Amino acid sequence: MKPKLYLLLAMVIFLAACAAPAPTPAPVVDPAGSTMPALTDPAQPISVKAGDTFMIVVESNPSTGYHWEMIGPLDDIHLELVSREYTASEPVMPGSGGVEVWTMKAVSAGEALFILGNYPPGEGASYEQEVQFTINIQ
Repeated sequence: MKPKLYLLLAMVIFLAACAAPAPTPAPVVDPAGSTMPALTDPAQPISVKAGDTFMIVVESNPSTGYHWEMIGPLDDIHLELVSREYTASEPVMPGSGGVEVWTMKAVSAGEALFILGNYPPGEGASYEQEVQFTINIQ
């Protein structure tokens, strides 16, 4: 009985040692010189001043074929899209995800909605997930 127990214990220790660490998101670097931190929670309204740049960050994994797109037109009276970039999590491995960073600039005072849809692979498919950010610009 004891040899089986030792063998089982040795297998558990071996498997635990072989487990890969969970990937960690890469730090988000904003080439536009953002004046605010990255924002990830659509439930929290975003408050900025006209002229500020800010980043909206959503988890993404383009290797699955899913991709984020804006739903509807951008409210270009209040917002300007500065850039959109994907950053893979570290360590970079096939099939691992990352984050998609949408850098925005607040143009004029008011309230704007920024809505993203997560679309599955294939043309003409409808989005399967929606995130809506409310942006209040002073």
